[in-house]
Amino acid sequence: MSNESALLALSPIDGRYRGKCPELRPIFSEFGLMRYRVRVEIEWLRRLAREPDVPECPPLSDSDGNFLLGIAEEFSVSDCARIKEFEEATRHDVKAVEYFIKEKVSQRRGLAAHLEFVHFSCTTWDINNLAYALMLRDGREALLGALGELTGKLTDMAGEFASRPMLSRTHGQPASPTTVGKELANFVWRLRRESRKFQEVELPGKINGAVGNYNAHVAAYPEVDWPNLAREFVEGFGLAWNPYTTQIEPYDSFAEYCAALSRLNTIVLDLDRDLWEYISLNYFRQKTVAGEVGSSTMPHKVNPIDFENSEGNAGVANSLLRHFAEKLPVSRMQRDLSDSTVIRNFGIALGYSLIAFRSTLKGLGKLELDAEAIDADLDDSWEVLAEAIQTVMRRHGVPEPYEKLKELTRGRQIDQTAIVEFVDSLAIPEAAKASLRKLTPRAYIGRAAELAASVGQQDG
Repeated sequence: MSNESALLALSPIDGRYRGKCPELRPIFSEFGLMRYRVRVEIEWLRRLAREPDVPECPPLSDSDGNFLLGIAEEFSVSDCARIKEFEEATRHDVKAVEYFIKEKVSQRRGLAAHLEFVHFSCTTWDINNLAYALMLRDGREALLGALGELTGKLTDMAGEFASRPMLSRTHGQPASPTTVGKELANFVWRLRRESRKFQEVELPGKINGAVGNYNAHVAAYPEVDWPNLAREFVEGFGLAWNPYTTQIEPYDSFAEYCAALSRLNTIVLDLDRDLWEYISLNYFRQKTVAGEVGSSTMPHKVNPIDFENSEGNAGVANSLLRHFAEKLPVSRMQRDLSDSTVIRNFGIALGYSLIAFRSTLKGLGKLELDAEAIDADLDDSWEVLAEAIQTVMRRHGVPEPYEKLKELTRGRQIDQTAIVEFVDSLAIPEAAKASLRKLTPRAYIGRAAELAASVGQQDG
């Protein structure tokens, strides 16, 4: 695409963000869709030629078989343009694919008997459902690759900062301390778990005719075990076979796929917002880049633009993904066409998701920990030790420990002296008092350091 074309692009994915998800373009573009359709049509013709009970579609010679494979494997932009020429006349994109393949096949004398077995007994959706399933499968691999990079970076940071104490905030208020590494490890675990679920979503397919009953197949060749042949064909693509459909595969698994990706986007969005907050608290500084401007009027600013960009793109992706999940499994009776325009936007949703993942990863690469700011916050929050003190009081049978600490600390800022004086006043063993006197906000981190350090060895 020329610079001028990028400037005139309607979608940011093909304009401003064109360079951020290039691997999705050969999959979800019009070219990509046509390429997958051609692949399915060619494989169907090749399968029919291997069926002994369809003698009118004879076995292929090696050279003719390789010629057919070449149509799919060497599919080019000019081939796609030729299909679009057929579509101008037919006003039907899958019929245009059929005519394109027939034009190619008619060039081979050895394939004369095979010509009318192109698209044999197929409805449009026999081709489309398999093409889209393959597209989503290949697109998923691209997204999982980017997620793997993001998760790997978070895992490294969790290990690096495993023992770095940090004040927690629940409801935005100071809470029991944690470590920087442990808070990042939480996201590592979530992303691993949902990435696995996303990977495990089965993508099904069908090739059973106009309303799912092999009507035309049986009319032409009643002796063929069409359900078994269809299953073998679909599973040959590495897809799951759906034996019960109307004209369309009902999209339930596509909806599951979209829901799983939406959950991943939500986790990344949650991470973005947390990191944004930590930057605003000065827990992290951002590395400056020469020439970058944070504000058009305030020269001092270094904005968390990567996390904001990710948050926005994840939100756009999820608005589409949730619509897909709700809309696609609903079709009037045996078929309506309201899904056709919707599914053309799969690439947009996956594109915005991929941009979000990469923006977050870019933002992580700019972060520098500000230990002084983190320590200052901890040293100014002695009240968070109230949890520990009242829990030790419970162990030793002191009545109303929670209420006593509530009276001491709620809504008040207290210091180390106040904590020590309160501990000295307690009717608990001296060893317990000594232990509590040694406690500081920086030391009150439980097993956070161990948890963070070990997340790299855990299987999410």
